[in-house]
Formats: sequence, C-alpha cells, structure tokens
Amino acid sequence: MKHHGPIKIGARRSLPEETRDSPPEENGTSVTTRPDGAPEAPRAQHRTKYLALLGALVALVVAVSAGIYVTAAAGDHTRGGTLADDRPHHGSAAPVSTGTWVGSWASAPVGGEPGTETAGLAGHSVRNVVHADAGGTSARITLSNLYGQTPLDITHATLALSAGDATAAADADTMRRLTFGGATGVVIPAGEQVVSDAVHLLIPHDTDVLVTTYSPTPSGPVTYHPHAQQTSYVAAGDRTEDSTGAPYTQQTPYWRYLTALDVLSNEADGTVVVFGDSITDGITSTVDANRRWPDVLGDRLRSALAGGQRLPRYSVVNEGISGNQVLADGLGRPAENQSGLGRFGRDALSRTDVKVVVIDLGINDILRDPRLDGPDRILTGLRTLVREAHARGLKVVGATLMPFKGHRGWTPAREAVRQQINAEIRAGGVYDAVADFDKALRDPYDPRRLRPDYDSGDHLHPSDLGFATMAKVFDLRTLKGGGQTEL
Repeated sequence: MKHHGPIKIGARRSLPEETRDSPPEENGTSVTTRPDGAPEAPRAQHRTKYLALLGALVALVVAVSAGIYVTAAAGDHTRGGTLADDRPHHGSAAPVSTGTWVGSWASAPVGGEPGTETAGLAGHSVRNVVHADAGGTSARITLSNLYGQTPLDITHATLALSAGDATAAADADTMRRLTFGGATGVVIPAGEQVVSDAVHLLIPHDTDVLVTTYSPTPSGPVTYHPHAQQTSYVAAGDRTEDSTGAPYTQQTPYWRYLTALDVLSNEADGTVVVFGDSITDGITSTVDANRRWPDVLGDRLRSALAGGQRLPRYSVVNEGISGNQVLADGLGRPAENQSGLGRFGRDALSRTDVKVVVIDLGINDILRDPRLDGPDRILTGLRTLVREAHARGLKVVGATLMPFKGHRGWTPAREAVRQQINAEIRAGGVYDAVADFDKALRDPYDPRRLRPDYDSGDHLHPSDLGFATMAKVFDLRTLKGGGQTEL
C-alpha cells in the first residue's frame, strides 16, 4: 500500500443540521391564548425537559462513538508489533505541536545493494545512524524501496537519539515506535517510498539519530546509499527496540532504505538542498565525523544566526551521490546512480519545504565523456536544472568546478572544458548566485591543481580542511531570497 504522508487523526465531525439545538425563544418560553383570551400555561417546562432529553441522547451517541474509535485505534497498532499489548507504545503518532516541517537529514537512493538481490536483509534489523542538522520537537522519516524488485514488508520501525558517538546504543528514554497510517507495519511496493507518521521527540540540532527497521521476509535488492562516511549497524532478529546496541554486531558503511529525516522545527523556516557528486557526498571526509562540506555549511549558518547575523533560518541537507553526472545514467532499470537531470525532481525539488538548491555538479561529465565535445551539453543540462527549480519558485546557487590536475583522468582537453564551464558560471550565465570553489581551493602556484593541504591525496577530492574551506567561503547572503525567485 502506498502512503503519501502523515495522517491527521482526532478531528471531530460536526453534528448534522437536524440534531443541532435551535436558537431559544425569547425568555425560553412560548405563550398561546385560549379562545376566551386567557393565556394557556407556559410551555417552558416542557421545552426544558425536551432539551435535556435531547442533550442526554447526543452525549450517549458521542460516548459510544468515542469507544468505537478508541477500540479501532488500538487495533491499528497491532500489526507487526513484537511487544506485548500492555506495554507502552513509546509515543506513537499523535497531533504535533507548532513549528515548520524541514529536512534535518537526507540521502539519495543510489542503487540495489550487491549481494541482496534475492533475500534482501530478511530477518535482520537495520540500524541507520544519521546526523540531524536542524533540531525539532517531532520527527518523521522516509523509507524507499526504489530499487526493490518485490514489495518490502517493514513490520517494526523505531527512532531514537544515539547514546553517544559511533555507537549502536540508543538513549532508552528517547526510543519511539514509528507508525505508518496508524499501523506499526507497512508494505512498500517495488519502486515506491513511504513517509511515517510524526512522533513526539525533542531532537537537538547537530546530534546523531538512530532509525531502525525490521523486515521478516525476503525483499531484495536493498535500496541503499554507499559511501555514507558513517558507520551503521545490523543485528539478527527483530531488535528494533533494543537500546543497549549489544545485538548489533555487524557494522556497515551504507545507509539502507532510509532517505530522509524531517523535523518539526522552531529554529528553521525552510531547507537548503545541496545537490552534487562525490565532492558533495564527502567521499574522502573522515568517517563518523560529519565533515562533509554541507555538514560544515549547516553548522556555520547556525552559528551565524546565533551571532545575530540577519540570514535565513534554514536547515541544510545533502543530496550528493558519488560518481553522479548531469547527463548520464548508470546501468539498470531503474537506473542506478541516476543522472542529475533524472533525479532532480525526486532528490531536490521534492525535499521538505525546500527554499534554495545549491548545485555542485559537472566534473564527472568531463571525466567520463569519451567524446568530450566541449562544454555546451553540460551547460545546457545545468541550465535545465535551474529552469526546473525556478518553475518551483526556488533560488539556485551554483559552484564552479574545482581543479583536478594530477588525477589519472586529467588531460589538457578536459582542463579546457572545465575552464570554459567555469567562465560561463562566473559570468552569471547559469545560476542565480555563485560559490567560487575553484578560486578558493586551487593551488596559487599551479591553478590547475588543488592546493596541497586541501587535497585528500587523489588530486580530485578535498581533504577535511578543503571541505571546511568550501563551507567557509560560501557566501551565506546568497541564501537570501530563497523561495521568492522571479519566474
């Protein structure tokens, strides 16, 4: 079954017109006269008795309806549950408090995980560790079966704050059982995704969150994101509500099924989506340290706001995929590592309350195009992304392409294409605003190379210091006007 988002519950139905009380007559009485002109006895007492009887009848109907509703709601929470019915359900779906729903973390689905083609991860609990950018008072998640060949049966899912850094242990007091349309389980058709109901949980910004799912039946291949630069965990059996972390003996460098964590936030009014390739994905950043450049950008924006700077209150989410290109898809159906053009609507435009898109894409098109017929096709593709964003009223900030001399794929011809693309970007012919990462990270003694301390060692991807510098030189003022671009 397909779910399109949290279901609102608890709304009261209006009484039918014929059962509503009529306006009282003046003084609550009605007087008539006999033929001889003498007044009849007042009918106030009769009317009072009638209204009292009617009120009692209405109260009885409401009470019976409420009992039916509570019984039905309790039944909705039994599917897939492994705990006894008399145990607390740890904050299942409920009306949420005020704030703005924003993206706090996100990751693009990349492909089907090798080795899971038949069984998937049947009989195992998958505990994804993700890092929340914005804090909030409630949360919801998105699970994807984009690359599955059969329906994915999730019978149990939980969300909790991590008990510490780089651990599968959870803060037991924060453990929340997730529901989907009021049920503890959900079946996600092949190629589809589902959004959970919201749960109450105070999530501080800049903290690790554990999202755990359990599937009892084969459902491969598993939709995943490699190169997470974050350690997650797997346990045999249904251990979704285990807070000790002890059963999670298997570590993994992947994120599985999970593609988004949204929060109901009072500290952010919208979302910035950073859309790119392995440089945005942070493939060479330190594992479990959250030093990808979008992570650092989110921290910097939050610090600037705390310091009193007048800037938009936005969260930042990362939609980078290692090896991603503007124009070319990977293999398979659906295509793995889908092109920027193909995935832009799903991974950027459809993010929660997106206001600004930052694009850092194009270097893989230069490296992997055997024809290398100049910059025009790449520039056309980038401009198409910008037009699609503008059609949604979104602002687009674009990055210049950084140098890569010394990398095995570098040639003078490819360097020439990079320079031509950067010249067009700097001239304002592509984006609404520009982040000049090329200028900030190139070697002043050889501008075709990364500066040595900004180079991870492969001469293409930045080091942690390089990523930090990218976030530092990003002009936060370019985020102003997000969601207000002239169409």
